[in-house]
Amino acid sequence: MRLLRFRIRRVLRGMTAFSVVVGAVGACVMWAAPTVQAAAGQPVPVTAYTQRSEPGDWVGQGATSAYRAPAADIRVEGDATYATMVVETPDVSWRVEMQAPAGDTLTPGVFRNAEGAPGPSGRAPGLAVSGDGRACNIVHGQYTINQIDTDRTGAITLLDASYVQRCEDPDAPALRGTVKYRALPLSFSYTSEPGEYVGQGRSQTFTGGTAVFHLDGTPDGIIDYRVSGLRQNWGALVAAPAGQSLEPGRTYHSDRMGDDGAATLDVSGLGGCNHSNGEFTVQKLATDGSGQITGLALTFVQHCEGAEPALRGTIHHYA
Repeated sequence: MRLLRFRIRRVLRGMTAFSVVVGAVGACVMWAAPTVQAAAGQPVPVTAYTQRSEPGDWVGQGATSAYRAPAADIRVEGDATYATMVVETPDVSWRVEMQAPAGDTLTPGVFRNAEGAPGPSGRAPGLAVSGDGRACNIVHGQYTINQIDTDRTGAITLLDASYVQRCEDPDAPALRGTVKYRALPLSFSYTSEPGEYVGQGRSQTFTGGTAVFHLDGTPDGIIDYRVSGLRQNWGALVAAPAGQSLEPGRTYHSDRMGDDGAATLDVSGLGGCNHSNGEFTVQKLATDGSGQITGLALTFVQHCEGAEPALRGTIHHYA
């Protein structure tokens, strides 16, 4: 009950801003990335491909490679049932094919026990990574879709995924890669020092393939950020000092209630604070035409009840 009373007091004090938050539709992340205003310091979509081949892997030949548009010609073909990323340079061409199981579509999540694409047997997903004239005859692997979006014709307009592929044998050396097409970062990570209460001394990273994200609020009010996945639920309430708006590039000293000119920071997860102090840095910030926040990149440090052990974390919500 003590923790609940603090939250109620806090909400009442910021009622004007909070009314805007609860009256709006939450930005629950399932498929589409938001449209962000083009301005300095705001997020820019990334189109890139990276791969890391273990020694003995046939396709990648034990090498690590990274490609980024526009230096490389990177495009995505197909739809949400069968997506193909093509990466071309004057020296090499790579192809990553991901096929949904029969009757399904590619949605955020982990697709295990992948076989070759096209044409996996049964309901297995399909995966085929090839390049420089090399490919697997038999594929053992999996891929994770973190974000995907399509237009009205079904063409893919955004893709964020990763994969692991092994040729011929399930214990063969692996080829691992990441696929980003017009993608913005979407993740939450935390590290809790030994003795820290909220994170219980643990560390974890959440992505679109394993978690659902929610972001509401305005830069001049209370921002409500939530993450649910991997059998955990996390939340963060963030606000600038009274009378101010959050600005990219600024570091704010904070406490749980935003008292005495401090900013507000209240991160809860495996536990919660009655009192806290710390700081956070806003790296990027994006809003829509109505002023609602659509993109946020932020790092934070929080100490519960005046204790020395810290909870440190990073928020990337389309930024």
